Amino acid sequence: MGQKVHPYGFRIGYIRGWKSRWYAKKEYANYISEDIKIRELVKKRLQQAGVSSIDIERSGGKVRVKLFTARPGLVIGRRGAEIDSLRDALSSIVKSEVAIDIKEIKVPQIDAQLAAENIAGQLERRVSFRRAMKKTMQLALAKGAQGIKVRCRGRLGGAEIARKEGYREGKVPLVTLRSDVDYGFAEAHTTYGSIGVKVWIYKGDILVKKAAKEEREAREKELKEAEKKAKRQSKKKEEASLEADIAEADVQTKTEEKE
Repeated sequence: MGQKVHPYGFRIGYIRGWKSRWYAKKEYANYISEDIKIRELVKKRLQQAGVSSIDIERSGGKVRVKLFTARPGLVIGRRGAEIDSLRDALSSIVKSEVAIDIKEIKVPQIDAQLAAENIAGQLERRVSFRRAMKKTMQLALAKGAQGIKVRCRGRLGGAEIARKEGYREGKVPLVTLRSDVDYGFAEAHTTYGSIGVKVWIYKGDILVKKAAKEEREAREKELKEAEKKAKRQSKKKEEASLEADIAEADVQTKTEEKE
C-alpha cells in the first residue's frame, strides 16, 4: 500500500485551516458543487494573475471568496472592471451575494503552487525541464526557503517512454506536523502529452504549542498588571479618604476649641 498523503490535508487542524469554511445540512452537496465551480471559474479566468489559493466562506446568505494572488493588479483590472465582471460571473453560479477579497502574495518564489505553475509554463514553452526545475529551486532558496523538492513526470524532453525525474535541496520534513511544508501541483500540456509537476517547499516550523504558551503567558501578565493597577488605585482612594477624614477631624477640633 502507498504511504503518500497530501501535505496540506495532513496538517489541517494543527497548523492549517480549512479552505472552505461553512456549515450545512440539506445544502451540503450543493455547496460542495458550487465551491468546485467557483474554483474552476477563477482558475480559468485568472490564469495569468498567479492565483495560488482560493478560500471560500459562507455566513448569513453571503459568500466571501478570498483570492491569494501574486499579481493583484491583474485581478482588479482597470478601474475595477475585471473584479466586477468576475463578481457577476460568480453570482450566476452561487445565486447569492458575493464578496471578493484579494490578498497579495509578497514572495511568490516560495509559494509551491505558483512555483509548480511556473515550471509547467516553461515546459509548455519548450524550455529544458532540468533547467526549469533547477532555476525554480535556486530562486526559492534565495528568497528564504529552507528546503525544496521538485518532481516532473511524463514524456520528459519528448522521449518515447514516460519517466519521472526529481531534484531536492535543503531539508523537506514531510512527516513532521509542525513543519510548514507548502505543496503545489500543475500540469504542462505539451504537443507530446501531459507532464505533471509537483513541488514541496519547506519554510520552517510553526510552533503551535509554544505560540499558545506565549499568548497565555502574555494574557496572565496583562491580568496581573491590571490587578496591581486596581490595587494601587484603591490604595490611593483609601489614603485620600483617610486624609479627608483627618482634615475634617482637625476642623471639628479647632471649632470646638474656639467655642
